[in-house]
Amino acid sequence: MKTATSRSPGAALAALAGAQFTVMLATSIVNVALPQIRDGVGLSDNGTTWVVNAYGLAFGALLLAGGRAADLIGRRRVLLTGIAVFGAASLAAGLAASSPALIAARAAQGLGAAAIAPAALALLMELFPPGPGRGRALGVWGAVSGAGGAAGVLLGGVLTQAWGWPWIFYAVALGALLVLVGVAVSVPRTPVTGGGGGFDLPGSVAITLALTSLVWGLTTARRSGWTDDSVLGAFAVTAVLAAVFVLVERHHPNPLLPPRLFRAGRVAAGNLLMALLGSVWIALFFFLPLYQQQVLGSSPLVAGLGQLPLAVANMLGSTLAPRIARRIGATATVTTALLVEAAGLLWLSRLSAHGGYLTDVLGPSTLIGLGLSIAFVQLTALSVEGVTGQDAGLAGGLVNTTRQVGGAIGLAVLATLAGTTTAGAAGHQPHLEALTAGYRMAFDISSAVLAATAALTLLLDRALHDSLTSWLAALKARAEQAD
Repeated sequence: MKTATSRSPGAALAALAGAQFTVMLATSIVNVALPQIRDGVGLSDNGTTWVVNAYGLAFGALLLAGGRAADLIGRRRVLLTGIAVFGAASLAAGLAASSPALIAARAAQGLGAAAIAPAALALLMELFPPGPGRGRALGVWGAVSGAGGAAGVLLGGVLTQAWGWPWIFYAVALGALLVLVGVAVSVPRTPVTGGGGGFDLPGSVAITLALTSLVWGLTTARRSGWTDDSVLGAFAVTAVLAAVFVLVERHHPNPLLPPRLFRAGRVAAGNLLMALLGSVWIALFFFLPLYQQQVLGSSPLVAGLGQLPLAVANMLGSTLAPRIARRIGATATVTTALLVEAAGLLWLSRLSAHGGYLTDVLGPSTLIGLGLSIAFVQLTALSVEGVTGQDAGLAGGLVNTTRQVGGAIGLAVLATLAGTTTAGAAGHQPHLEALTAGYRMAFDISSAVLAATAALTLLLDRALHDSLTSWLAALKARAEQAD
């Protein structure tokens, strides 16, 4: 067997990128096939949303625990276990003959993904030390992350139209098997660096239940409204569990979120910005295929093929991101990328109920793909900047959590606003016009969120610079007093 030093870094990167690709693929591959899945297993309209939500809920709620487990147990071991669970759950989803079985399988997929994403990112950080090599590796990571979301829509459309909805899950299961072999062969074993003190089980349970309650409340709010008793109850439970989590973290010898993590580099700023980017990202891949199918009348296959330019732009932007950052700096790169994506969404918000793909979708989606990919690569780098080896898995889990939870919040808010806009327009506009008005509202607000995020990027960078300057001045003053 090859040793850690004799294995090819390129092959290891390919395997780790493949693992991330499968996770992102599973996030969006069901979107185009939802009508066929609903009819196939007899889901209600409300039940159909849980084909998406079950995966996102388990994924987002368990990421922090998955990242910490990777640090304490071993990243390669957790990654292989997560891929195996993910693949088996994908196969079970394809074979599901009832709605409970399908939703349970999707939740199990999310469980596997929560182990895969942080462990794979931590291994990438470990195999590629800070420098140009890590920048290129994160570029590949960003390319497959964005391409996975777009490819999910494309592959979902192709497979659903050709062989039926179960094949979207069979394809994911096959991909997981190939990734499992690739990781086993090409990714070396690395030492466990998570330190002592044991696993923070109380903290992990508290934050997992808090995130579960939060995501459940948000997804329920899309259907029942923000003032529904069950929604308000879920948010209240979230607040109580979050308070319990804070108390546990203060007293545990090896807390799930140690304070040192947020003193490293720009971890806190990177995660805040990633949450805002995620709030728009997830919603984009939800609304755009719906517009193509429900308004433009595209088939699942055509709607999927329509994502190709976005995917190509995403891969191009991810490749260019490290080079751009070396030339103009990380802050300028993130700010510019966010503004480019905001411009694309503003353009998309002008779409028409009687338009077409070439006039309403192609141009803005290409612009969005470029901005999204560059911002994602750089914010991922910021979110793990300065993190020590013992916390690499946790940092990977945290940045994925903020993106996923931000996406759940963004999708819930945007879906509610879009639905309200459509309902308000339905009384005096044709059906397609009313639907389009809702989609325009979602894209308009998404553009505004990203523009505000770009401004926040500059403010946070300035605040960090001022804090660092003050800290250095205080050190200098102490040194002068000592002399």
